[in-house]
Amino acid sequence: MNALYNLALCPTSCSHSTPKHNTKWKTEVNGTATVAFKGKALSRASSVTGKQRRIVSAASVTELTRVSETKCRQNIPTEKQLVDPFRQGIITEGGVRYRQTVVIRSYEVGADKTATLESILNLLQVNYLTETFCVFVKITESILKHFTLKFSNNLIWVVTRKQVQVDEYPIWGEVMEVDTWVGASGKNGMRRDWLIRSDVTGEVLVRATSTWVMMNQQTRRLSKMPEVVRAEISPWFIENKAFEEEIPEKIYKLDTNANFTNSNLKPKRSDLDMNHHVNNVKYVNWMLETIPHKFLENYQLTRMTLEYRRECSSSDVVESLCKPEEESFEERHQDRNVDNGDSLASVLFQDGNHSKSFKAYTHLLQITGDKESEEIVRGRTIWRRKL
Repeated sequence: MNALYNLALCPTSCSHSTPKHNTKWKTEVNGTATVAFKGKALSRASSVTGKQRRIVSAASVTELTRVSETKCRQNIPTEKQLVDPFRQGIITEGGVRYRQTVVIRSYEVGADKTATLESILNLLQVNYLTETFCVFVKITESILKHFTLKFSNNLIWVVTRKQVQVDEYPIWGEVMEVDTWVGASGKNGMRRDWLIRSDVTGEVLVRATSTWVMMNQQTRRLSKMPEVVRAEISPWFIENKAFEEEIPEKIYKLDTNANFTNSNLKPKRSDLDMNHHVNNVKYVNWMLETIPHKFLENYQLTRMTLEYRRECSSSDVVESLCKPEEESFEERHQDRNVDNGDSLASVLFQDGNHSKSFKAYTHLLQITGDKESEEIVRGRTIWRRKL
């Protein structure tokens, strides 16, 4: 998906924002009340009176039929279910955690027969969207009832930060269990975490977390979470975290003195997601392609932190900057608390394993043009020497 996601729990209700005054009529199609915006119909389960019955346009009926057929083909459940046999998923921990079983396929690995970072990021994306079908059926319906709140306030969910830690890359043909769940992040945010573990050994190979907040789509300013939204999603929050970060590190903006630059990057049609924005996996590809090939031959990415600033569209021209950090990883973390076994620093400091085998890069993607450059995403990657 794009860097600024227009959906968090319910893809339907958060895919776009429509002002309240655009509502043209309410009508009834096959006994279902429908609200139409600019000739497009959105189904809404409720009863209507005779005074509300009006002639609906052919375009609205066609759109409503198309949406119904799409949902039928997607086989989206109408009720919360504990087992999803079609998508190899189950609900655990009392219905608040989703686990999906996947197999690493041949097109998801590189020359070394291990899963690529791109494949891992895609697994996380597919996993959480699939959970939406199974876990959040009822919550989606409830939030849809409050669509007027969203339209009047122009609020959307956006992801502001993501961290991925790869302790070991999955191998070709390996069966993996991908877990995901949500939790609170501060007073007005939401956190989504993931764990990827080997089905055979039970060892956790990948950990990831992301932070979500609400933003006003028109002013582009962050907003407090409405109480009605908080009341709907908070029962689904759990306290477990994929890993702890001792102190959130600020990623500083690179300037023109960056060591490596890749300019004039233009999105292709295949880079766009369902919201017509550049997929965030493409951002990572642009970032990593700027690193010298000789370095990539000797080092393997073990951790990545991304701070999203804005989305990127098909007409934008992008520049990728990166710079190796002069301060060693050991010096950067020597004064930090490393008692938490789930943190990267704690792993690196075990048994004196904190020598020169780790390197770090700072990254920046920005939109260039006649005007001042606009940041898309800042990033920081940590690499370990290949064995």
